[in-house]
Amino acid sequence: MKHVIIIGSMLLFTAISAFSQEILTLNDPIFPVSHKLHKEQREENRAIKREKAGSTPSYSTEQHFFTDFPNAAHVQWKRIGYEEAAFTLNGKDMKAFYDYDHALIGTTTTADYTDLPANAQKEIAKRYRNFIPQFVILFDDNEYNATDMMLYGNAFDGADNYFVELSNNDKTIVVQVTMEGLVTFFKDISYSNVK
Repeated sequence: MKHVIIIGSMLLFTAISAFSQEILTLNDPIFPVSHKLHKEQREENRAIKREKAGSTPSYSTEQHFFTDFPNAAHVQWKRIGYEEAAFTLNGKDMKAFYDYDHALIGTTTTADYTDLPANAQKEIAKRYRNFIPQFVILFDDNEYNATDMMLYGNAFDGADNYFVELSNNDKTIVVQVTMEGLVTFFKDISYSNVK
Protein backbone atom coordinates (compact mmCIF):
# COMPACT_ATOMS: atom_id res chain seq x y z
CA MET A 1 0.00 0.00 0.00
CA LYS A 2 2.88 2.35 0.78
CA HIS A 3 4.26 1.76 -2.71
CA VAL A 4 0.98 2.86 -4.30
CA ILE A 5 0.92 6.11 -2.32
CA ILE A 6 4.59 6.84 -3.04
CA ILE A 7 4.25 6.07 -6.76
CA GLY A 8 1.02 8.14 -6.94
CA SER A 9 2.72 11.07 -5.23
CA MET A 10 5.69 10.85 -7.60
CA LEU A 11 3.38 10.81 -10.63
CA LEU A 12 1.48 13.83 -9.32
CA PHE A 13 4.72 15.73 -8.64
CA THR A 14 6.04 14.85 -12.12
CA ALA A 15 2.81 15.98 -13.76
CA ILE A 16 2.78 19.30 -11.88
CA SER A 17 6.40 20.07 -12.69
CA ALA A 18 5.91 19.10 -16.36
CA PHE A 19 2.83 21.32 -16.59
CA SER A 20 4.63 24.28 -15.03
CA GLN A 21 7.55 23.85 -17.43
CA GLU A 22 5.14 23.74 -20.33
CA ILE A 23 3.57 27.02 -19.23
CA LEU A 24 6.98 28.62 -18.94
CA THR A 25 7.96 27.48 -22.42
CA LEU A 26 4.67 28.73 -23.87
CA ASN A 27 5.15 32.14 -22.28
CA ASP A 28 8.78 32.51 -23.34
CA PRO A 29 8.96 34.22 -26.72
CA ILE A 30 10.93 32.47 -29.43
CA PHE A 31 12.22 35.79 -30.68
CA PRO A 32 12.66 38.45 -28.00
CA VAL A 33 10.37 41.44 -28.58
CA SER A 34 11.69 44.91 -27.96
CA HIS A 35 9.21 47.05 -26.03
CA LYS A 36 11.20 50.21 -26.45
CA LEU A 37 9.23 52.99 -28.06
CA HIS A 38 10.66 55.95 -29.81
CA LYS A 39 10.70 59.12 -27.77
CA GLU A 40 8.08 60.74 -30.01
CA GLN A 41 5.71 57.79 -29.56
CA ARG A 42 6.10 57.87 -25.76
CA GLU A 43 5.36 61.61 -25.72
CA GLU A 44 2.32 61.09 -27.93
CA ASN A 45 1.05 58.32 -25.66
CA ARG A 46 1.49 60.55 -22.59
CA ALA A 47 -0.34 63.43 -24.30
CA ILE A 48 -3.26 61.14 -25.15
CA LYS A 49 -3.45 59.92 -21.54
CA ARG A 50 -3.36 63.51 -20.20
CA GLU A 51 -6.09 64.57 -22.63
CA LYS A 52 -8.27 61.64 -21.68
CA ALA A 53 -7.71 62.23 -17.96
CA GLY A 54 -8.54 65.93 -18.38
CA SER A 55 -11.83 65.19 -20.12
CA THR A 56 -13.10 62.36 -17.93
CA PRO A 57 -14.73 63.13 -14.58
CA SER A 58 -14.43 60.95 -11.54
CA TYR A 59 -17.27 58.48 -11.13
CA SER A 60 -18.61 60.20 -7.98
CA THR A 61 -18.58 63.65 -9.57
CA GLU A 62 -20.40 62.38 -12.64
CA GLN A 63 -23.07 60.73 -10.47
CA HIS A 64 -23.56 63.93 -8.46
CA PHE A 65 -23.76 65.96 -11.67
CA PHE A 66 -26.55 63.83 -13.14
CA THR A 67 -28.39 64.00 -9.81
CA ASP A 68 -28.03 67.82 -9.77
CA PHE A 69 -28.87 68.26 -13.47
CA PRO A 70 -30.90 65.26 -14.65
CA ASN A 71 -31.98 66.97 -17.90
CA ALA A 72 -28.51 68.16 -18.92
CA ALA A 73 -27.56 67.59 -22.55
CA HIS A 74 -24.32 67.81 -24.56
CA VAL A 75 -22.13 67.39 -21.44
CA GLN A 76 -18.39 67.94 -21.87
CA TRP A 77 -15.96 67.58 -19.00
CA LYS A 78 -12.74 69.38 -18.22
CA ARG A 79 -10.49 68.94 -15.21
CA ILE A 80 -8.38 71.97 -14.38
CA GLY A 81 -8.27 72.37 -10.64
CA TYR A 82 -12.01 71.78 -10.31
CA GLU A 83 -13.99 69.29 -12.32
CA GLU A 84 -15.98 71.38 -14.77
CA ALA A 85 -18.98 70.26 -16.82
CA ALA A 86 -20.09 72.39 -19.76
CA PHE A 87 -23.63 71.50 -20.77
CA THR A 88 -26.98 72.70 -22.07
CA LEU A 89 -30.00 72.85 -19.80
CA ASN A 90 -33.38 74.11 -21.01
CA GLY A 91 -31.71 75.74 -24.01
CA LYS A 92 -29.12 77.62 -21.91
CA ASP A 93 -25.38 76.98 -22.01
CA MET A 94 -24.07 76.45 -18.50
CA LYS A 95 -21.01 75.28 -16.61
CA ALA A 96 -21.03 73.45 -13.28
CA PHE A 97 -17.98 73.26 -11.01
CA TYR A 98 -17.29 70.44 -8.54
CA ASP A 99 -14.72 70.37 -5.73
CA TYR A 100 -12.39 67.54 -4.64
CA ASP A 101 -15.19 66.04 -2.53
CA HIS A 102 -17.39 65.82 -5.67
CA ALA A 103 -19.78 68.49 -4.34
CA LEU A 104 -21.22 71.25 -6.51
CA ILE A 105 -19.49 74.59 -5.92
CA GLY A 106 -21.69 76.57 -8.28
CA THR A 107 -22.69 77.21 -11.86
CA THR A 108 -22.06 79.89 -14.45
CA THR A 109 -24.32 81.07 -17.24
CA THR A 110 -24.09 83.95 -19.65
CA ALA A 111 -26.28 86.91 -18.82
CA ASP A 112 -27.26 90.18 -20.44
CA TYR A 113 -25.86 93.50 -19.33
CA THR A 114 -29.44 94.58 -18.64
CA ASP A 115 -29.71 91.77 -16.04
CA LEU A 116 -27.35 93.71 -13.75
CA PRO A 117 -28.94 95.77 -10.99
CA ALA A 118 -29.74 99.30 -12.24
CA ASN A 119 -27.41 100.96 -9.70
CA ALA A 120 -24.53 98.72 -10.90
CA GLN A 121 -25.16 99.72 -14.52
CA LYS A 122 -25.02 103.41 -13.51
CA GLU A 123 -21.81 102.86 -11.49
CA ILE A 124 -20.11 101.05 -14.38
CA ALA A 125 -21.15 103.78 -16.83
CA LYS A 126 -19.72 106.40 -14.46
CA ARG A 127 -16.45 104.72 -13.35
CA TYR A 128 -15.64 102.94 -16.61
CA ARG A 129 -17.06 105.39 -19.16
CA ASN A 130 -14.28 104.65 -21.68
CA PHE A 131 -15.09 100.92 -21.64
CA ILE A 132 -17.73 98.95 -23.50
CA PRO A 133 -19.41 95.92 -21.88
CA GLN A 134 -18.51 92.80 -23.86
CA PHE A 135 -19.59 89.78 -21.88
CA VAL A 136 -21.50 89.06 -18.65
CA ILE A 137 -21.32 85.87 -16.58
CA LEU A 138 -23.60 85.05 -13.69
CA PHE A 139 -22.03 82.83 -11.03
CA ASP A 140 -24.71 81.07 -8.97
CA ASP A 141 -23.16 79.78 -5.76
CA ASN A 142 -24.17 76.53 -4.06
CA GLU A 143 -24.88 77.90 -0.59
CA TYR A 144 -24.39 74.44 0.96
CA ASN A 145 -20.74 74.29 -0.10
CA ALA A 146 -18.22 76.65 1.54
CA THR A 147 -15.52 76.12 -1.12
CA ASP A 148 -14.36 79.40 -2.65
CA MET A 149 -14.57 79.67 -6.41
CA MET A 150 -11.97 80.78 -8.94
CA LEU A 151 -12.80 82.61 -12.17
CA TYR A 152 -10.41 84.44 -14.48
CA GLY A 153 -7.58 82.98 -12.40
CA ASN A 154 -8.70 84.83 -9.23
CA ALA A 155 -10.38 83.32 -6.19
CA PHE A 156 -13.40 84.96 -4.62
CA ASP A 157 -15.76 84.21 -1.76
CA GLY A 158 -18.52 81.87 -2.80
CA ALA A 159 -21.56 84.08 -3.36
CA ASP A 160 -23.83 84.88 -6.27
CA ASN A 161 -22.07 87.47 -8.45
CA TYR A 162 -22.00 88.86 -11.94
CA PHE A 163 -18.67 89.21 -13.74
CA VAL A 164 -18.61 91.81 -16.50
CA GLU A 165 -15.87 92.02 -19.13
CA LEU A 166 -15.29 95.60 -20.22
CA SER A 167 -12.92 96.67 -22.96
CA ASN A 168 -11.60 99.74 -24.71
CA ASN A 169 -8.88 100.08 -27.33
CA ASP A 170 -6.08 99.31 -24.86
CA LYS A 171 -7.48 97.12 -22.10
CA THR A 172 -9.90 94.38 -21.19
CA ILE A 173 -10.88 94.23 -17.55
CA VAL A 174 -13.35 92.30 -15.43
CA VAL A 175 -15.50 93.86 -12.72
CA GLN A 176 -17.41 91.93 -10.10
CA VAL A 177 -20.99 92.96 -9.36
CA THR A 178 -22.88 91.69 -6.32
CA MET A 179 -26.60 90.99 -6.44
CA GLU A 180 -27.10 94.25 -4.51
CA GLY A 181 -25.23 96.20 -7.22
CA LEU A 182 -21.83 96.79 -5.55
CA VAL A 183 -19.20 97.08 -8.30
CA THR A 184 -15.52 96.20 -7.65
CA PHE A 185 -12.55 95.79 -9.95
CA PHE A 186 -11.73 92.09 -10.33
CA LYS A 187 -8.94 91.61 -12.86
CA ASP A 188 -7.13 93.07 -15.88
CA ILE A 189 -7.21 90.36 -18.57
CA SER A 190 -5.72 92.43 -21.37
CA TYR A 191 -2.78 90.08 -21.87
CA SER A 192 -4.24 86.95 -20.37
CA ASN A 193 -6.01 83.96 -21.81
CA VAL A 194 -7.48 82.92 -18.43
CA LYS A 195 -11.26 82.73 -18.14
